[in-house]
Amino acid sequence: MKTSDFYFDLPEELIAQDPLTDRSSSRLLCLNKSTGLVKHHVFKEIIDYLEPGDCLVLNNTKVIPARLLGVKEDTGAGVEIFLLKRLDADRWETLVRPGKKLKKGARVTFGDGCLKAEIMDVVEEGNRIVKFEYEGVFEEILDRLGEMPLPPYITHKLQDKNRYQTVYAKYEGSAAAPTAGLHFTEELLDRIRDKGVETAFVTLHVGLGTFRPVKVDDVQEHHMHSEYYEITQEAADKINKAKDSGRKVICVGTTSCRTVESAADENGRLKACSGNTQIFIYPGYRFRVLDSLITNFHLPESTLVMLVSALAGREHVLDAYNIAIENRYRFFSFGDAMYIGENV
Repeated sequence: MKTSDFYFDLPEELIAQDPLTDRSSSRLLCLNKSTGLVKHHVFKEIIDYLEPGDCLVLNNTKVIPARLLGVKEDTGAGVEIFLLKRLDADRWETLVRPGKKLKKGARVTFGDGCLKAEIMDVVEEGNRIVKFEYEGVFEEILDRLGEMPLPPYITHKLQDKNRYQTVYAKYEGSAAAPTAGLHFTEELLDRIRDKGVETAFVTLHVGLGTFRPVKVDDVQEHHMHSEYYEITQEAADKINKAKDSGRKVICVGTTSCRTVESAADENGRLKACSGNTQIFIYPGYRFRVLDSLITNFHLPESTLVMLVSALAGREHVLDAYNIAIENRYRFFSFGDAMYIGENV
């Protein structure tokens, strides 16, 4: 299976640069995963595909303002430090630019000097281990100095930080938003619950690897990044109950999908657990938990296109993407949504 098998030609003007005023008013393309049938809706109509007893699985991770702009103490040169993973109270694994200016021992100052950093080590893929120095609460300083880590294909400045968070974001730790969840409003979630649909919250802290291109020709040779996840007993019980009752488990986003599929046993059962996952889902994968998926439109040749192709078949997915392009759907993080299931 070749990476090029998942290529499609996307006009640049279809990459959404700004979120819609009303989260739930985006368009929704519905795809029957068995037949390839496509239907067009507005996102708030997703409720029509959910039935009492179904379980909607949502990722409640919260994006941190992980992009820090500073200057080297010795030269005053501008640099960027992007927080990837917290190692302990003051040390983080980071991505830096330009790398040649930030060698081991280099020191950086941010803002008015209330935050400083020293490069402690250079690790895998050129990432840096950085130790921060500050007085007060790190999270408060980060909220003041940091910028939201928007994907590289979004060039517009985000006016409201909250628009790159889901309305149910709770636990800080992501370098990117679980963007399928951006379409939900509190009102829509209340209507879904009133219909008798369960909502189960899991946590997966999204890493920058989400945006890394697949650089190998053979899909099976791709090395997936590692991401931390956690499932509570309450969430596991709700998901197991839906499966036991013959109801659907609908994952909101590829991150929720990767979480439950990573944690499930051979019979698709879940229990409270946490850990790191490098699960890579591509055609040929047998889903243990997920029945249906709510997701956005993804980058050509990305692991995310491969994941949705594992669910609905590569031909069906690429045909649906071409229909979306013909109908001028908006793509990627702030774009429109897809529902993939049997009941379309």
